[in-house]
Amino acid sequence: MRDLGVGFGYLLKGQRWVARHGRSYGFGLLPGLITLVLYTAALAALALWGADAVGWATPFADDWAGPWQGLFRGFLTAVLFALGLLLAVLTFTAVTLLVGQPFYESLSERVDADVSPDGTAPRSGLPLWRELWISARDSLRILVRAGLWGVLLFALGFLPVVGQTVVPVIGFFVTGFFLTEELAAVALQRRGVDLRARLTLLRSRKTLVWGFGTPLGLAFLVPFVAVFLMPGAVAGATLLARDLLGEEGADATEAAQENVSP
Repeated sequence: MRDLGVGFGYLLKGQRWVARHGRSYGFGLLPGLITLVLYTAALAALALWGADAVGWATPFADDWAGPWQGLFRGFLTAVLFALGLLLAVLTFTAVTLLVGQPFYESLSERVDADVSPDGTAPRSGLPLWRELWISARDSLRILVRAGLWGVLLFALGFLPVVGQTVVPVIGFFVTGFFLTEELAAVALQRRGVDLRARLTLLRSRKTLVWGFGTPLGLAFLVPFVAVFLMPGAVAGATLLARDLLGEEGADATEAAQENVSP
């Protein structure tokens, strides 16, 4: 249970780090803002032309009498918009990380260099296009895994009592796990840790991962909050990645020096 508090502590430390480094925070906001504009435009288009799309897709209802045609197509339009909104929530982090790969890569490196005892940060040595390809490929794989979990939890949601109490809680923990993976991937990918190894590493300390990702996932449910928390989340995930790999931090070095000093 101690790891839950440690994970949450990394989330707070990441936010404090970007608060102390205003320029890094400003650059880190750009990808989220760009993604937000794109998603807002897409959802607005869906709201404006969703009914037309449903009408085009359901020609068999053209001759329906009475209110049934309107009710049927209205229901489908609402479902279409709800699915679009759900897809936006599920993919926002992955798309923001992909759009902001150079920004978050630089931010993560600065955090690494800041807390590293020797002031250096690991580098992948890969060209940008290669990093973008790996990030997009791994994000798609994570999205598929998260989608399978979503289908399973949706089905379990129909169980009496359990479906309305236990299943939503499990859903938040699952979301927190995959959200942490996406964020920690920025630092771990630079170290050459592939997706399979990342998942194994994260599963080895699930409570640490949940302590970081679950409260962040809950915060992301609030509109626009994700945009402002993303830079600090990347910084905190970098600190968490160092912990998972057993890398020494500057604060740990200073504490050790204080313990041995006369």
